[in-house]
Amino acid sequence: MTSENATEQQAVILGLGAKKRLAFMFETVQQYKQVWILNDDDGCVMLTNEDDDCVPVWPTREFARAWATGEWEGCTPKAIPTVDWFSRWTPGLEEDDLLIAVFPTEEDDGTILFPDEFEKQLKAPKKKY
Repeated sequence: MTSENATEQQAVILGLGAKKRLAFMFETVQQYKQVWILNDDDGCVMLTNEDDDCVPVWPTREFARAWATGEWEGCTPKAIPTVDWFSRWTPGLEEDDLLIAVFPTEEDDGTILFPDEFEKQLKAPKKKY
């Protein structure tokens, strides 16, 4: 997401450090009970972080949509209800040896978590960012 595409509030959130964006992510997902990914014709888009393949996730449609530029321009945001995330995505990501890039920005790849760590934090009590 470029600062030109962001609202003032989104720009402030994007300017937070990775740890605070992570807390914002979990608080938002717990409130709305959905995780946002980007999809293309082949399915969920992926990031490569060093030697690991990651599924990037965002707290809202707007943050995911704003990421869909450049090589991802044809991608569309998709909401995954947390109940589906827990029952299908966590086991599937673990089986495929994929990690999760939580709330990436232009400046960094976000916080990289194992699927079980991501799920555990999603189920943890809310933290303010």
